[in-house]
Amino acid sequence: MTPLETANTFMKHIESKDVNAATALLTSDISYENMPIDPVVGRDAVRQVLEGFLAPAGEVEWKVLSEWEVGSTVINERLDRFQIADGWLELPVAGFFEVTDGLITLWRDYFDMGSYMSQFSTLAS
Repeated sequence: MTPLETANTFMKHIESKDVNAATALLTSDISYENMPIDPVVGRDAVRQVLEGFLAPAGEVEWKVLSEWEVGSTVINERLDRFQIADGWLELPVAGFFEVTDGLITLWRDYFDMGSYMSQFSTLAS
């Protein structure tokens, strides 16, 4: 797969909440960096974070608004949506994926943690 195909396949697995299939596309030493918080390093650690992050969501949609592939780097602008209880948490995200030999070595997302927290607390209460 090309880097773009790898990143898009990864995101499709996230949308279906198939954490095992998603993490199979990561290197064992992946660095997952949500820019407001500390990096998570290693496939197993990322699996744990994803399981916790996706658990409250009934449905997940990651709408890619625009994307670019530059060498081994995939950059996308997304609207990540999570159905929580009777509503949707919507989070604008800028994502970066570094891909080597069909596996993601670095995944970095930029988003507003305040927006996430306020929406989550409203929907989860």
